[in-house]
Amino acid sequence: QLWNFPNPDNMYFFTLVLGLWLLPKADALQCYECLPNIYGSCIETTSECSSQDYQCASARVTTFLGDSKVSDFTFKKCAQAKDCFKGSFNYGISQTRINSSCCTGNLCNTKPAPYSGLVSNGRQCFTCKGTDCTQPLNCEGSEDHCIKATVTVGGVTTILKGCTSMQFCSGDAIAQTAHMTGVDVSCCQGNFCNSASGPIGGLLLLTVPLISFILFS
Repeated sequence: QLWNFPNPDNMYFFTLVLGLWLLPKADALQCYECLPNIYGSCIETTSECSSQDYQCASARVTTFLGDSKVSDFTFKKCAQAKDCFKGSFNYGISQTRINSSCCTGNLCNTKPAPYSGLVSNGRQCFTCKGTDCTQPLNCEGSEDHCIKATVTVGGVTTILKGCTSMQFCSGDAIAQTAHMTGVDVSCCQGNFCNSASGPIGGLLLLTVPLISFILFS
């Protein structure tokens, strides 16, 4: 019989299993949560992470048109470590930067992620200025891919081109963008690899779906 308690070996096994079942469960990690509205404000609350794989995260998303900063949002939430990164996508006249950081203590994400300044990294991609999509663009920071986004509205096809970080080029991120906007996004590596030409489209068209996927998936 399996539970033959007079047998010392079986008694030891039973005690070991019982002890494992009675071990105290790890407390769920608590993090601050702040999901801003379109105006950038939020009511900060606390939440318990759903899995021990999660950490507390703070993220800062800053968008520029030319040299002017047009938005600066701070996010706080539970996140997986892989979702904490620095990245950006840059269409020349517009650029969105994401800087996020993770920590492992309860309510440790008290401070917002710092502002992310970028410098040229030597890579170059094509971008669009007016109807000319053969203009060179110097990539910055972690922008190691060239990107091309194509959308057709009312029979008119428009194209955005520029530099981006690899996080925005994953199959899941591209599929999410296509599902939410109908925009066809492609990425490539190598200087000026996004060479197909076309007129420029809406500058902020891809910002919301890409950020939403990275920060809330």
